[in-house]
Amino acid sequence: MGETVLVTGGAGFIGRHVAKALLARGDRVRVLDSLIEQVHPKRQRPDELDADVELLVGDVRDDDMVARALEGVDSVIHLAAEVGVGQSMYAVDRYTSVNDYGTAVLFQRLIDKPVRRVVVASSMSIYGEGLYRTADGTLMEDLVRGARNPDGSWDPLDRQGRPLVPVRTPESKRPALKSVYAIGKYVQERLTLTLTAQYGMEGSALRLWNAYGPGQALSNPYTGVLAIFASRIANGQRPMIFEDGQQRRDFVHVRDVARAFLLALDNPAANGEVFNIGSGEERTVEEVALMQAASMGRADLSPDITGKARAGDIRHNIPDLTKARTVLGYDRKENFSEGLAELAEWVARQEAQDRVADARRELEERGLVA
Repeated sequence: MGETVLVTGGAGFIGRHVAKALLARGDRVRVLDSLIEQVHPKRQRPDELDADVELLVGDVRDDDMVARALEGVDSVIHLAAEVGVGQSMYAVDRYTSVNDYGTAVLFQRLIDKPVRRVVVASSMSIYGEGLYRTADGTLMEDLVRGARNPDGSWDPLDRQGRPLVPVRTPESKRPALKSVYAIGKYVQERLTLTLTAQYGMEGSALRLWNAYGPGQALSNPYTGVLAIFASRIANGQRPMIFEDGQQRRDFVHVRDVARAFLLALDNPAANGEVFNIGSGEERTVEEVALMQAASMGRADLSPDITGKARAGDIRHNIPDLTKARTVLGYDRKENFSEGLAELAEWVARQEAQDRVADARRELEERGLVA
């Protein structure tokens, strides 16, 4: 028989896929999730959550509920978190409470009731800007990008005014925490690695890039960018892109992410380590918006490129997956074009409320878009 695994935040997008993968290999799965309205508008058990999953509806900050959730558990996958770089910059108390304090409550209970291993979801956002190279080949890992360049361009420049070249970002790059969300994610991973080592448990952290796939919260304007685009397109609106759309990202299918969590849960060499998890393929945000509109049969909906910057955003960040490949045995299996087609098919069966304009207005009113 397999283990009993607690997945905090397991009713969410990534959590449901992780739960499905755990069940498929014979583990027992318990989920603790507060079913917040922003992610779960109906505040009820998601249809996509497997019927064999035991669901406890409760807050990760509730000590008694966390104690109940940990009864009989062998390992924990900690996904519970408020998610959204932009929103975190004005909902500071909420993000800090859930992400930092919620993780502290979990580990306060784990001190008295230790498990074999805890794997926590961290984020690419902790790096801030990715790694860059100057024209003469010097690596720059502490880049802090300012406002738009005097000539109107967005790419960061060196001291001589020459464009810097983005290169793949390894786990060794020093963090550059540019948002409240990034700060919270870094706290989550450091608490996990520090306290598991101190109290005889094993711990690992996965720094996730942009996850996508069926099951994303289409009505949450602070979710993954592909879900936001899909919601706009499904409602006949052009996908909205900040800056000039040429910022580069890595988009990883949620099934690949779920496999990575299982590898990190099992592999002895993962203990005490952090890993980048992405697809290994980079694309511009504009390119992805065009591909997604075409996949949904709305190639006429070209991106609405705002030419404005959003506080906390970065320009380029693409992952170096060498460590995940060599230590975890991880690699991408899902094809991006096929994944977009699958997402389009799923979106066609959903009812998506487009709240992107409301979210932008919230940011603008607080001076977070310029």
